[in-house]
Amino acid sequence: MQHLSPFETVSIWAVFFVSWLGLAYGLFLVNQVKSKDMGDDKMRKVWNAIRDGANAYLKKQLKVIAPWIVILTFVLFFSVYLVPPTEDAKIRFEGMSDQNIVLLLGFGRAIAFVMGAVFSLLVGQIGMRMAVQANIRVAQASRSSFSESLKIAYRAGTITGMLTDGLGLLGGTVIFMYFGTAAPDALLGFGFGGTLLALFMRVGGGIYTKAADVGADLVGKV
Repeated sequence: MQHLSPFETVSIWAVFFVSWLGLAYGLFLVNQVKSKDMGDDKMRKVWNAIRDGANAYLKKQLKVIAPWIVILTFVLFFSVYLVPPTEDAKIRFEGMSDQNIVLLLGFGRAIAFVMGAVFSLLVGQIGMRMAVQANIRVAQASRSSFSESLKIAYRAGTITGMLTDGLGLLGGTVIFMYFGTAAPDALLGFGFGGTLLALFMRVGGGIYTKAADVGADLVGKV
């Protein structure tokens, strides 16, 4: 973390520590949710069908997104020739030739993009799987206690938030730790990777949710 002030260095380490706290709390909530009762055999039969549908959607989503990750990784690598290194980057890596700085930042952007995409994909995959795990437990808990069912639902939803914050802060601080004042050059890739995958999952998840609503309406009419 060269060329950073003592306050900036301490702040980065503090954020790094907080990111791990968020991830640890998310893991704690996963165990909390999965420890709850899953109900009787009839409930599990319906839940198994929901789980199979969710797993099929997640697998298809991964197949669609994976090629785009590969293509855009190369695009982000070569983007350094369109968006040249900043003056801060040249100062951070002083002593290196301009060509080597360009190559280093190109690899940095590409790796940061992959890291952002993988983190975003992890949040989406784990978040949806935990939602599936929670729905049967919420239904079972609601048979005896509204308060308990609400707690399970909130805990399941909080998992996605903790993973989003934890992985986002972790990725950003790791980039700052290596690149120092040149971090904005690499953060471009990290932010693009995270938001791109979030966009894919937002659109795909909306379609999946709409299909579930239509199915529920048909069941009610039948």
